[in-house]
Amino acid sequence: MKPVFPFSAIVGQDEMKLAILIAAVDPGIGGVLVFGDRGTGKSTAVRALASLLPPMRVVTGCRYHCDPAGNGSRCDECQERGKFKELKTHLVPVPVVDMPLGATEDRVVGALDLEKALAHGVKAYEPGLLARAHRGFLYIDEVNLLEDHLVDLLLDVAASGENVVEREGLSVRHPARFVLVGTGNPEEGELRPQLLDRFGLSVEVTTPGDIETRIEVVRRRDEFERDSTAFMMKWQKQDAKIRRKLVAARARLGAVAVPQSAREHAARLCMGLGTDGLRGELTLIRAARAVASLDGATEVGALHLRRIAASALRHRLRRDPLDEAGSTVRVDRAVAEMFGA
Repeated sequence: MKPVFPFSAIVGQDEMKLAILIAAVDPGIGGVLVFGDRGTGKSTAVRALASLLPPMRVVTGCRYHCDPAGNGSRCDECQERGKFKELKTHLVPVPVVDMPLGATEDRVVGALDLEKALAHGVKAYEPGLLARAHRGFLYIDEVNLLEDHLVDLLLDVAASGENVVEREGLSVRHPARFVLVGTGNPEEGELRPQLLDRFGLSVEVTTPGDIETRIEVVRRRDEFERDSTAFMMKWQKQDAKIRRKLVAARARLGAVAVPQSAREHAARLCMGLGTDGLRGELTLIRAARAVASLDGATEVGALHLRRIAASALRHRLRRDPLDEAGSTVRVDRAVAEMFGA
């Protein structure tokens, strides 16, 4: 197994790390979009977090690694087998699946063998990347360069949590719930508004501007490449601490209360910024609840809303011809006005 750079050893990029942790605590957030310079640890952070997560229990022999406890989200095969006998289970690592820009539709959604179906009456299906990513992470580098038909496909699956493949009257469906993580460089093109709005959180990353941070990044990376085993052992305790924090946050997430004052702050913030629809408020509240859970708090407070407001709202703002400030500046300004500097 290829060694993975430890999550706790990543220098800086606190907003990106927090956003990915939130998505791990509450996968229903809607994924994370990370825009910024190349070589700033975007893909490293995603793979590091996946290796940090505890293994997940799956149904033995299932091609979609269905959750044995999730009756409503099992594939048809597991549903049928579960009627007659108790399903065997085992533990597997949380998957991180890369979706290349040049991927064909069949590779993404899976392929039906029409020849075998017509000649032998057998519904032969080869699962695709969406099946492999179920209950894990689907990672798309340069997501802003993704072809339009694949964007439409991802929108449908992200909305329904199910992948449906239909060819010549044949149909196969299976669960496909995953955390979508897209990265890209804004200079190479913008993301389609329909897909942009589907991402729960949006993060901006930049190349470190101070000499000490740059030196530390290079030092740790060089140390990891020279002896990855020793480096991973060195950071094992810190990673284990984050893992325990994550597991505890997941367990208590449902018990974190959202007071009326927090809902009112979220609504006023979104109204003041002019965000379209209500997805902004919903995401802001869900993200703040996940942050509160990570902090061990029993209810969402102003501090949690402040910490996550920019990530939840910056990509939902309309362009304002009278305001040349960037979206992050506009969100920070609105937050300061509401909660104080």
